[in-house]
Amino acid sequence: MLFQQLLDGAEVLFQRGNPNITGLAYDSRAVTPGFAFVAMRGETTDGNRYIEAAIAAGAAAIISDSAQPPVGEAAWAQVKHGRRALARLSANFYKRPAQKLAITGITGTNGKTTTSFLVESILTASGRKAALLGTIEYHIAGKIVPAPHTTPEALEINKAFADALANGAIDAVMEVSSHALAQQRVYGIPFDVGVFTNLTRDHLDYHKTMDDYLAAKSVLFQGCGTEPPRVGVFNRDDEYGLKLAQASKSKMEVFVYGMEKGHFRAEKIDVGLNGTRFDLVTPDGKVPIFSPLIGRVNVYNIMAAAAAAYARGCQNKALGVGVEKLARVPGRFERVDCGQPFSVVVDYAHTDDALRNLIAIAREFVTRAENKGRVITLFGCGGDRDKTKRPLMGEAAGTGSDFVVLTSDNPRSEDPLAIIQDALPGLQKTGTKYTVEDDRRKAIGLAIGEAHPGDIVLLAGKGHEKIQITSAGSAPFDDVEVAREVLHSLGYKQDAGGSAQ
Repeated sequence: MLFQQLLDGAEVLFQRGNPNITGLAYDSRAVTPGFAFVAMRGETTDGNRYIEAAIAAGAAAIISDSAQPPVGEAAWAQVKHGRRALARLSANFYKRPAQKLAITGITGTNGKTTTSFLVESILTASGRKAALLGTIEYHIAGKIVPAPHTTPEALEINKAFADALANGAIDAVMEVSSHALAQQRVYGIPFDVGVFTNLTRDHLDYHKTMDDYLAAKSVLFQGCGTEPPRVGVFNRDDEYGLKLAQASKSKMEVFVYGMEKGHFRAEKIDVGLNGTRFDLVTPDGKVPIFSPLIGRVNVYNIMAAAAAAYARGCQNKALGVGVEKLARVPGRFERVDCGQPFSVVVDYAHTDDALRNLIAIAREFVTRAENKGRVITLFGCGGDRDKTKRPLMGEAAGTGSDFVVLTSDNPRSEDPLAIIQDALPGLQKTGTKYTVEDDRRKAIGLAIGEAHPGDIVLLAGKGHEKIQITSAGSAPFDDVEVAREVLHSLGYKQDAGGSAQ
């Protein structure tokens, strides 16, 4: 592809040269001879610092949001906005694959991952091939790839879509984070359906206020360099969801869902130990639903996914089949079963709202069991993130639990003990018994060691994550594997299959 073809549609201020381009990169370490290198200013670094390294690696062209062209023979283009340029160039290089797919984008604080897995499962039940890009993993061309980010950069998005198209996909499902929307990582992606699950306090270290956080989420329904989605799906039981639904009615077809009111709603909910049953009311009638996923929070996720899939033309039968076929989502109410007489569950809950939802599921779980048990919750707060939510998480953990272990969860550059001190006031406010252990491995041992028959131990915060990030860097750490090791050390050796939310 010629350089001028690559630049088509980008906001080019100046351009020289027209070499043939063999590849595209925004990381100078990925550049090989013939590549175009996009140098853009980011949140923590400036890609313009690596232009010389890219040229040394053989870059045939440089695209930069800086005004100073490099010395040398490489072709050059100056653009108004680095990430928007990356999006346009990526789409051009991969022959605009997003325009050939029907893309469902899912945003919100909680529920994005489970909802996206559900939508994919329903689409599959309808006989369609679909790609999935999400927090845990990407499903592309029949392969499962670990996800480095909830929403990748435009280059990875377009490559994934191109691979999916080549494998026969006609649909794609994406989790769309507030960071990605604010940073325009999805610029130029035409969403057919947009889904809003809820908005609760999170990421205020980045967005500063809830209004700013909502504004970032709202971009999905306004269009980011595109027209708004054809259909918007909103949780009417969430105050922000209802507000967005009302604001979107003039721009798109709107479906709302809720427990008692909405185009999609739930009747006769029965949450059992092995799954959840209810009647799903849709515009085309009722669908009996059984899901292996546990809890009322998953009723919301199922309604959101059903509404999105319905908007994509899926029939009621496929809604029921697709929901039932999704047995688990990694790191979402994932049970660790080694034959012990109590339950151990790993979950990604890392906000106060998510903790409350998780503990509510656990409380219902132990209440319905033959031997009434206690809820034991382990949690921590992430470092270099919104400090104001730490006492709120402590209060959420203490309010619903019988015993709490406060520990460390990705402290990053901060002192783990200082983070724990921030969370303690909220926890102490509840009067719930607790202990503190900043070593997460030891803390998991303490939590499991506290359990008696009929209890449930919640290991919250990390879920699917496989690392612990400290000031020393990243080290392997998997709550599921550590829990299994602890159970083995206590004499429970039988590994049984579990289910997950």
